[in-house]
Amino acid sequence: MKVKVQVVIESENGDTKVVQEVALLERGSLQAETLGLSLKEAKALLQGVQRTMVTQQAKEYLQQQSECQDCGQKRYRKDEREIVYRTLFGRLQLKSPRFFHCQCQPQPTRTFSPLANLLIERTVPERLYLESKFASLMSYGLTTKLLKEVLPLKGEVNAATIRNHLYQVGQRLEDELGEEQSMFASGCEQEWEKLPRPDLPLTVGIDGGYVHACHQPSKQSAWFEVIVGKSITADGESKCFGLVNGYDQKPKRRLFALLKSQGMQMNQPVTFLSDGGDTVRELQLYLNPQAEHLLDWFHITMRLTVMNQMAKGLGTKKAQLCAQALKDLERIKWYLWHGNVFKALQIIEDLDLILDDDNLTPEQRKLLKSVREFQTYIENNASFIPNYGERYRCDERISTGLVESTVNQVISKRFVKQQQMQWTQRGAHLLLQVRTRVLDNELELTFRRWYAPSGQVCQELGDDIELAA
Repeated sequence: MKVKVQVVIESENGDTKVVQEVALLERGSLQAETLGLSLKEAKALLQGVQRTMVTQQAKEYLQQQSECQDCGQKRYRKDEREIVYRTLFGRLQLKSPRFFHCQCQPQPTRTFSPLANLLIERTVPERLYLESKFASLMSYGLTTKLLKEVLPLKGEVNAATIRNHLYQVGQRLEDELGEEQSMFASGCEQEWEKLPRPDLPLTVGIDGGYVHACHQPSKQSAWFEVIVGKSITADGESKCFGLVNGYDQKPKRRLFALLKSQGMQMNQPVTFLSDGGDTVRELQLYLNPQAEHLLDWFHITMRLTVMNQMAKGLGTKKAQLCAQALKDLERIKWYLWHGNVFKALQIIEDLDLILDDDNLTPEQRKLLKSVREFQTYIENNASFIPNYGERYRCDERISTGLVESTVNQVISKRFVKQQQMQWTQRGAHLLLQVRTRVLDNELELTFRRWYAPSGQVCQELGDDIELAA
């Protein structure tokens, strides 16, 4: 059995213009491995159809541009070149003639290339979308292997190209952000009272992680900090964001845009939960007049647990000191749980005096250092410590457990765990912008918005999405 696959292109009035054979398939007796199309045959078929279709589309477009749109006079051709256009089904080389402008209208240049001006990006948006999506979820090398496996790309795609395309998408997302401001809470109380009744409070958790740096002039700069966060509505819908601390010039604008996309109003309560770090503490301020800022209970208990283990390690030689330290740490935890920062700091000072004696052992010195760091930590975040017990009984959030999973999802799985790459700050930041939109299921909508005017429908691995070619 022989199967011929042809592409038939007709004009608007139904006349046949092109008949092109793109594949010839031969089959013998029916077997499981010869039933239907193989992946190799499907790739060749798609590539042939794409080449025929794009060539004819470019030809018709150039015929339309060969005459002046104002006076109808034929344009003179100066020369002809070739441009490369990358599609999901292979790289195409298209003839791109250059025409002289008609003299009926003043023009900024004497010549122009219609096809080159139309296909500025030289990569079809659906390919750009798939490359960015998969590269944000896995390494550039694995993305290359995946695309070569399922699409007829052969040696046309490599890790460097995919990385550059992802950076291109990430930079475009960056350029869409507005200007940074020190304060985004606008209006006055009279204006806020006139706003519609707001939704239930938003809960925002912010935390940080560290990524291995590419350039390491010193041990201190071997890692750089990445800030991530997640905002959750009362209905449970969540969105996340990420940025590289120190590199991002619009951190407040980024977080404010995220909250506005979830319908935040100036009269809507927002609860910010953070680890109390200086960077995070500055990021969340002045975004909403109804906001409350809380120190995450998890980070308090984590520090107390570490000091508790250090106190147990003082040994039998200082059993009395060990027992007193454990008792004081338990009292500190109890007072902080009930929001009594003043009393907690008093006990911390007493514990400092008890530990700082003339006979300091290495274990005691280590615990003393942790106690003093904890004292500074509580003093800096005293205004962010509520009555956790009361909030807990009222079924309100007291911990950023919601964002701990976000740190793992946004940073660890792509940048750290089993990923031995070293990152530049720019590369990590742009990748974070694409990755967070993929995790929020917003990248497809973003591409639709970018390329919607042309209205062409394409296939995204079997799912229909509207993009432009």
